[in-house]
Amino acid sequence: MVEEVKTEVRGNKRGTRATQGGSRVVKLSEVSRDVKNEVRVTTGSDELNRVLGGGMVSGSVVLVAGEPGVGKSTLLTQLAIHVGSKTSSVLYVCGEESVEQIKLRVERLTRGKKEEAALKNEAENLYFLPELNVDQIVMEAEALKPTFMVVDSIQTLSTGDLTGMAGSVGQVRESALRLIELAKRENITTFIVGHVTKEGTIAGPKVLEHMVDVVLNLTGDEDRQWRFAKTQKNRFGPIDEVGVFEMTEKGMEDVANPSGVFVEEVQSGVPGSAVACLMEGTRPVLVEIQALVVESTLAMPRRVVNGVSLNKLQVLSAVLQKRCGLSLGTRDIFVNVAGGYRVTEPAADLAIAMAIASSYYNKAIDPGVALVGEVGLLGEVRRVGMVKRRKTEAKKLGFARVIGPEEEKTARSVVKKLFAK
Repeated sequence: MVEEVKTEVRGNKRGTRATQGGSRVVKLSEVSRDVKNEVRVTTGSDELNRVLGGGMVSGSVVLVAGEPGVGKSTLLTQLAIHVGSKTSSVLYVCGEESVEQIKLRVERLTRGKKEEAALKNEAENLYFLPELNVDQIVMEAEALKPTFMVVDSIQTLSTGDLTGMAGSVGQVRESALRLIELAKRENITTFIVGHVTKEGTIAGPKVLEHMVDVVLNLTGDEDRQWRFAKTQKNRFGPIDEVGVFEMTEKGMEDVANPSGVFVEEVQSGVPGSAVACLMEGTRPVLVEIQALVVESTLAMPRRVVNGVSLNKLQVLSAVLQKRCGLSLGTRDIFVNVAGGYRVTEPAADLAIAMAIASSYYNKAIDPGVALVGEVGLLGEVRRVGMVKRRKTEAKKLGFARVIGPEEEKTARSVVKKLFAK
């Protein structure tokens, strides 16, 4: 049972809405292009601009989700500071933190970066509103008319028109609806923070994701400093771009060359290491795949993964055993992606399989060799997109040979080529 706001519909006759100034049917030829909505506003971060499709769109609503402590508030505070420095008014709705806490974060993020005069100019454009009532937030925003607004978070807001507690399905949906209507009506670029459940999905009704323009997921390992931003929905750009950040004492800093970060400590000459050429949107990324194969002491051998799907490991293990003759049925297999990167692209199949084979044979893959290709159930190496760009990036980082579907047709032939005695 979900509580909803009761609304009265006035006018039952046809044409009533049109005569009262409501919507009407419009021909395509009558639609004029709104130039202001096509202008991208920079976020101050090249990585965030890449993920959003080139920058922020005026009047858009972005839902930012992620695990606690991943850096959502830090990233949005940096964004608010940047927009405020451009002499644009910024409204930061703090539902989870006090104004004093946010001020401390602002001082930490700007310490040593700018002069006192510049900070004072930004302070004149930053406004904070510690409020949990969404109707009061709408009133204050209509009076202030900011160009940019941050709401942290949607699960803390509520409206007096519903009796449910904050965070309930009805309250989250109604609060989001009123914020979206405000953003579209007043042309306010709005970033809304959303909580995630223990399963990693965005808390609240699924309709929340349908209502907003962009859904931005911020992920990362708490034990490492790397953070990854990716959109699972974007009405103004692609959804396959990934932004890479480094969490430092000064905030979230862009990582312009992720490949150099993830392969800078490649364990060349050690069995069980292979380098994969991946594509994240239009950017090629090289990562190190590590594998360890040992004789199992259990009745049921273990399959442990970090950064790779467990189903992917089980499929590739079966292919290596059936098509390549590796006896893996009595061995534990551990696979890890170095640096905390999460691999989902099928082009990493060949590198994962060869890392397992390398550990199985206890023979290292030759330094300077990178792998790319999808491995099918028949043991064939299948083609992937943008191979030339992958090879160019690999050679730029010192990998002279890239083994893929153009060089070898089956996983068995790759095993023989790399590990033949």
